[in-house]
Amino acid sequence: MRLSIVLLAPLAAALVLAGGAPAAVAPQELTITAADGTALSCALVEPEGTPPAGGWPAVMLFHGLGGKHQDMEPFAVSALAPAGFASLMCDARGHGTSGGLFGLDGPTDVADTQFLFNWLTARPEISDTQIGAFGISLGGGAVWNAAVAGVPFKAIVPVITWTNLLTALAPQGLSKSGLVVQLAQEVPSARWDPTLLAAVPSLTTSTNMAQVAALSAPRSPLKHLGSLTTPTLLIQGRHDFLFDIDQAEAAYKLLKGPKRLYIGDLGHPPAPNPPAEQPTYFGEAVAWFQRYLDGTANGIDRKPPVELAHDPWDGATTSYPGLPPTTSASVALPGTTTMQSPGGKVVRGARLTGGPHETFGDSTVTVRYSGAKGWDRLVAVLTVDGTSTPISEGGTRIVKPSGVATIRLMNEAALVPAGKRLVVTLGATSTVQASANALYLDDVQPGSSITIGRMTLKLSMLTKAVSR
Repeated sequence: MRLSIVLLAPLAAALVLAGGAPAAVAPQELTITAADGTALSCALVEPEGTPPAGGWPAVMLFHGLGGKHQDMEPFAVSALAPAGFASLMCDARGHGTSGGLFGLDGPTDVADTQFLFNWLTARPEISDTQIGAFGISLGGGAVWNAAVAGVPFKAIVPVITWTNLLTALAPQGLSKSGLVVQLAQEVPSARWDPTLLAAVPSLTTSTNMAQVAALSAPRSPLKHLGSLTTPTLLIQGRHDFLFDIDQAEAAYKLLKGPKRLYIGDLGHPPAPNPPAEQPTYFGEAVAWFQRYLDGTANGIDRKPPVELAHDPWDGATTSYPGLPPTTSASVALPGTTTMQSPGGKVVRGARLTGGPHETFGDSTVTVRYSGAKGWDRLVAVLTVDGTSTPISEGGTRIVKPSGVATIRLMNEAALVPAGKRLVVTLGATSTVQASANALYLDDVQPGSSITIGRMTLKLSMLTKAVSR
């Protein structure tokens, strides 16, 4: 899950291939002591030459979960410095060689960002007003939370991250337990804030969700975004099972200032992260900072504000004046099947007419069930017949022995080739679709059972598919 490494490690080579040239600058490694005395391991990168009047505009860079500030240095050295920007990047608390405890972009981390902002702007060669922020995954959360807390960034670029942590990790009250376990292993438990560590059992078992909600609330910027006017470029993955398109789309709808949304093949699994796409979205990030930090009239603010890369990456994107238009189709999946744990599952499929189709938006699986005995959850996995990588997944808790459950699938942009059969696999865990599918791992008790009746798949799709 160390996405800053996945995305940034090949950046220098990608920029050279695209015609750029890395700057002849080297990071200045340093230690900055935070307000509470915690030592933060950092690096400062500055362009060559004499600073302009008023100082270099600068960008603060934030790495991903389990990462370190060195992960961000390729972007600083190869992209930002040649464009005339200084960069400051630090190991987050509990990461790398910084002290302190991992706080998941909580209040202490926000205080660190404000302190580092003040440290940076106090330097005579750095502008005290023209400061931006760029962060990947966990780092994107740091950018959002600092911005809504009042850190006066002039432009921000949050990348493949969340705006509502609760709905990202436990949509409909059912935790993505396998993913949570994997994320928890990225930082040694001895380096966690005790409050976070205490919530992990609740999150992995979808119990005591009030505790999880209380933990998520101060780390979820969405409710504050309606008053944020900072120019914002959102970069999100089209096929990401940790932070889906909805996390960025919800923010895009609320933001009041200049805004732009790029959706591409980057992200957490199952995103392919093709290196060839990097110059496109990193180039847009640099252009965004040029426009809103140093006032360069480069036209990025006049382009259609929503851009969707094709999958697989073919060097092209499709632009829209707003969120892409969608249509929907409903297909019935009839039958009656009784599932018993462990391992019980229902597999049903149907074909859509026409095509190709491309999913986008909020799709659902509606399930009529009865006779639930000890069965307290339903997980649905949507695939194209003959492929193992899901289009999308979702899960929900059930509390009654019979009724109708609506499972909201993650908002993923995936191609459904013409004539291909769509398959819905239903069970208590995602592993019933494939043993390697570890998104939803927490199971019902052995001996549990439930009868599944008619199912309905309602699929949201682009009005016109852009991928082939």
